[in-house]
Amino acid sequence: MAENPQLFGNGMPVPFYGEMFVLARDGVEFHVDKIPAPGGHVKTKGTIYLSNIRMVFVANKPVGNFFAFDMPLLFVHGEKFNQPIFHCNNISGFVEPVVPDNQNRALYSTHTFKILFKDGGCGTFVPLFLNLVASVRRYNQFEAQSAANMAPRVDPLQAAQTPVDDMMRHAYVDPNDPTKIFLQQPAPESQLRRRNYSGPADAN
Repeated sequence: MAENPQLFGNGMPVPFYGEMFVLARDGVEFHVDKIPAPGGHVKTKGTIYLSNIRMVFVANKPVGNFFAFDMPLLFVHGEKFNQPIFHCNNISGFVEPVVPDNQNRALYSTHTFKILFKDGGCGTFVPLFLNLVASVRRYNQFEAQSAANMAPRVDPLQAAQTPVDDMMRHAYVDPNDPTKIFLQQPAPESQLRRRNYSGPADAN
């Protein structure tokens, strides 16, 4: 994960080179722990963006210094679709931190996250998310494991090699799910692109 990734003024994440956004889903509630916030936990509403590289939550309103949360798909594991009887459908799971090259992995904790679908259905979002995570792992010959067994320096951007066009064209569209599928990439506010998780965006 990476807290507060670079965003355009309209809230869209600044893309990496080779990144393709698959969908956006408004009106979700997002929970995440072990972050530098009061109590170490954030619970807020906003929009989820899903690409061939990552999932990014963007809050409707900042919570302290928190306004967005970036989860590389190769670092997500233990994901599960939950359908509780008395509560709303949700996806829960774990995500490993994006550790800078000069930092010790032991200083960073695995995060627990939850995405709650309180407004509308999730019949479009959930299958696309689960299929995309599975495809990323399969295509990159990488199985997400527990924090103790996970390769410490996997490049999260290698997920960009995963082909997603066919998956998007054949996605099931749930009429009760307000998820927006990007059949064409959203027009960016600028030509800014990111090369990696540690450096700033550039326009080259």
